[in-house]
Amino acid sequence: MSNGFQRVAVIGLGYIGLPTAAIIASRGIEVVGIDVSEHAVNTINQGKIHIVEPDLDMVVQAAVTTGKLKATLEAEPADVFIIAVPTPFKEGHTPDLSYIEAACKTIAPVLAKGNLVILESTSPVGATEKVANWLSEMRPDLTNPITNVNGSDLYIAHCPERVLPGRVLEELVSNDRIIGGISTACSEKALALYKTFVRGECLLTNARTAEMAKLTENAFRDVNIAFANELSIICDSLKINVWELISLANRHPRVNILSPGPGVGGHCIAVDPWFIVDSAPDEARIIRTAREINDGKPEYVKRQVKAAADEFKRPVIGCLGLAFKANIDDLRESPALAITRDLAAQGVGEILAVEPNIKQLPASVTEDVSLVSLSEAMERCNVIVVLVDHTEFKSMPLEVIKNKVVIDTRGII
Repeated sequence: MSNGFQRVAVIGLGYIGLPTAAIIASRGIEVVGIDVSEHAVNTINQGKIHIVEPDLDMVVQAAVTTGKLKATLEAEPADVFIIAVPTPFKEGHTPDLSYIEAACKTIAPVLAKGNLVILESTSPVGATEKVANWLSEMRPDLTNPITNVNGSDLYIAHCPERVLPGRVLEELVSNDRIIGGISTACSEKALALYKTFVRGECLLTNARTAEMAKLTENAFRDVNIAFANELSIICDSLKINVWELISLANRHPRVNILSPGPGVGGHCIAVDPWFIVDSAPDEARIIRTAREINDGKPEYVKRQVKAAADEFKRPVIGCLGLAFKANIDDLRESPALAITRDLAAQGVGEILAVEPNIKQLPASVTEDVSLVSLSEAMERCNVIVVLVDHTEFKSMPLEVIKNKVVIDTRGII
């Protein structure tokens, strides 16, 4: 239908894949979502969602009701295949591309001449070429843009997502997109798809530059957060309020210091810079150091909590927030979750976790942690650790924290 794309398949129905599938379906294009989770597939086919994202439930319900969106465990033929699966790292911070390779194996049997394959997963430089090579090995009957530059059966491109959890639906449409094809023809084919729903500018480049662009965006933020985190530790040792200091310094017209925190979480900023370090280990010195500073901040927070707990005969520690950022349920790479889990494992005291965006603790958390309401935590704890700046925590009356030791990693109290 639209621009010749009658059917789009999205592989991976998580925090990026499901909103992308729903937005494309809302434009009148038939979308099939493919996922390994039977729970996710069944939930979506009921017109419901299995993740927390504002307004996504309404868009998914409308798309399923009109028959434009369905979810399945098995790959089906389509004109476009968008791969939106995780790319974690393995031991030693080396990229783990096994999910992307598994996605290629899933779609390979149903690929046909003229199909467009888009890798949206944040990936190390060269990953899109790996996708092309894997698909070439799996489907030798289809010519490939790496070996057939002047025309091939498959079109392959990288188009990294760059959305903010909590604002995904808005930013999928409004943000500029970088589109990097293995060939110019691949870029132009992918551009036609993104023009169906992106109002921002679509910027064409090659696949390697597109891969590096996403990594660069997140490494830039990581380096700047590391500066703020290092500054907060320095200020603690010098008895200076870091929040006041940053507020004053940011009055300079060319200074914009970010906010410190308990570390850096999420599947992007905490992971992606390591892909650059892995690709260029000798050259990526500032990027490596920033990662080490941010990865080390949770240890500093735990030392602060242990010192506070030592002041009490029976310490009860209220850990406010488990998500990696405010007002979402995403626990991936969350320093708040790691800090809470480690404090319990080390027997620092009774641990009460407050996370208003989840209904139960993840399996990785031991039985020594209790998920409680904010009011129960405030009633029972003698040490408060603010780990996430959720809206609920910002509106806490100051009376409830009287006579408690407060460790505020977010500057909200």
